[in-house]
Amino acid sequence: MEKLTVVANIKAKADKVDLVKAELLKLIDITRAEEGCINYDLHQDNENPAHFLFYENWESRESLQAHMGNTHLAEFKAATEGAVEDFTVNEMTQIA
Repeated sequence: MEKLTVVANIKAKADKVDLVKAELLKLIDITRAEEGCINYDLHQDNENPAHFLFYENWESRESLQAHMGNTHLAEFKAATEGAVEDFTVNEMTQIA
């Protein structure tokens, strides 16, 4: 299978931006060390600081599935419960 790209959009509640950002930053090093992770880059919108975006590339869908089952994602969800307004994940394949 070809490389899998993931775009994840996370929108924090206006009064929870700092909490969500701190918890997202905790995911970086541990995820980058996972098998199959090519890159895992976090971005914050310049005009809407409550909007975060992960741009990720994985060697395979299996690598992504392993990532999704790891405890650090469950810990993120628990730590940010009620602080995230919207969370969408798109799995994509580069075509050009």
